[in-house]
Amino acid sequence: MRVLVVSPRVAPGILTLEAWDALRAADRVVSAEDGPHVQGIRSSGIDVEIAAGLPTEVDDDVIWIAPPGDAAWARDVATDLVGDAEWAIEIIFGSHDLPGASLLDLVAVMDRLRRECPWTQLQTHASLAPYLTEETNEALHAISSGDVDDLIEELGDVLMQVVFHAAIAAEGPDVRDIDDVAMGITAKLVRRNPHVFGDAVVTTPEEVDAQWNRIKAEEKQQKPSWRTER
Repeated sequence: MRVLVVSPRVAPGILTLEAWDALRAADRVVSAEDGPHVQGIRSSGIDVEIAAGLPTEVDDDVIWIAPPGDAAWARDVATDLVGDAEWAIEIIFGSHDLPGASLLDLVAVMDRLRRECPWTQLQTHASLAPYLTEETNEALHAISSGDVDDLIEELGDVLMQVVFHAAIAAEGPDVRDIDDVAMGITAKLVRRNPHVFGDAVVTTPEEVDAQWNRIKAEEKQQKPSWRTER
């Protein structure tokens, strides 16, 4: 049996060649839920059944489509079905996210909280300031402890603060949002690293640091011209 995992961030019907070959070769295609990805597969002429429950047996001629983006569902099904048996269950990734794709989920969740959560709606830049300090300190503590899992969690909390502040800024008179934040820091990284993105030549970390500080000082003397105007 094969389990097909697709990304909810990739347009329905856009799958890898391996996924399409497996779908066309299968005797039955069953999905854990209906939705745009199932419709995209059906539009190619492949019949897809919608299951009322989880797979209960291993069938080599069946492909199950996991809920979009839920690789854990696929792994859990494989673990439950296989157990100590010698059956083979293959997980096929039919579409893949680009690095950073999960940031879109965070932005969407924050936007919904800003619309529907009474506490979130009340927050301002000023009211959130203590949390930004607190979360940053906790991330620094995680770095000192050397606990990578703890660090990832704390970095997530810091990232949430960035997205939270950006969501608030998007409602202000200047209408700045998370894309402005990302574009601003991206442009800064490109400007201040001309040895990577330009023709400057530096060979040591010390030279890189000196170059960064020199460009930073030059920028401070000029009016910023790289901001996006709306």
